[in-house]
Amino acid sequence: MINAIIIDDEPFCCKVLTTLIERHCKEVNIIGICGSGLVGLKEILEKKPSLVFLDVEMPKMNGFEMLQRLDKIDFNVIFTTSYDKYAMKAIRFSAIDYLLKPIDRLELQAAVQKVVEHSYTPIAQQFEILLEKINQPNALVNKIPLPTIDGFQMVPISSIISCQSDSNYTVFLLKDKQRLVASKSLKEIEEMLENHFFARVHHSYLVNLNEVNKYVKGEGGYLLMSDGSMVDVSRGKKDQLLGRLFPKKNSDKE
Repeated sequence: MINAIIIDDEPFCCKVLTTLIERHCKEVNIIGICGSGLVGLKEILEKKPSLVFLDVEMPKMNGFEMLQRLDKIDFNVIFTTSYDKYAMKAIRFSAIDYLLKPIDRLELQAAVQKVVEHSYTPIAQQFEILLEKINQPNALVNKIPLPTIDGFQMVPISSIISCQSDSNYTVFLLKDKQRLVASKSLKEIEEMLENHFFARVHHSYLVNLNEVNKYVKGEGGYLLMSDGSMVDVSRGKKDQLLGRLFPKKNSDKE
C-alpha cells in the first residue's frame, strides 16, 4: 500500500483527486489532505508519506517553494497543475511525473503505476535540476535524469548519440558503445531535449545532430553517426533535418 498526501489549495480539486484515487487506484491510501504548502510541510514531516500529489500553483508558497524548504525529499512526487508551459517544461526535463488539471483517470492510473512498479524514489539531482529550470527557464543543463530498471541515472547530454523508440521505453546509444534503456517514451525524451541540438528524424529515432558524420541521400536517406551506427531518415522529416544540418546551404537556395 502506498501512503499518500494531497497538497492543493483548492478544496474542489482535492475532492476530485481523492474520489479518483479511491475509485481507481486501490493501491493508494490517502493519509492526509492539505490546503497549503505550509500545512503540507508539517504533514510530510509528521506522517512520512511515500507519495505526494503536489499542486504547483498555490498562494504564499507554491509547490516548488515548498520542496525547497525540505532538507531531503525521500518520497515520490506527482505534480498537479493547470497548463503552465514553463513549469511543465521544467517538470518534464527533471523526469518527475505530473498530471494536468482537470485530471484524467487513465493518466492518474499510469502515473501511480509507475510508482508501484519502481520501488526507488527520485534522486536529489532531479529536484536540483527542476528548481534550476524553474528559476532560470532558459538555462541549459548538462545532464539529463533517466529512469532505468534499477533507479535514476544522470547522463551527460553530450554523451548521447541517438535514441530509439521501443514501445513505452527508449533505448539510448551513448559514446563508448554504452546502451541504456529508459522507461520514458521517445516523445517524452524529445520534449526533454527540445532546447538542445537534437532532431526527430524518424518516428522511431531521435539523434544528436552534433554526432552526425554524414547524411546519405535516398527517398528519406540515412545518417551515419559518430559511433558508426546508421539511422534511417523518414521522407517527411528529410527537409527539416537538412535545414538544420546545412542551414546556410538551404537558405542560399531560397
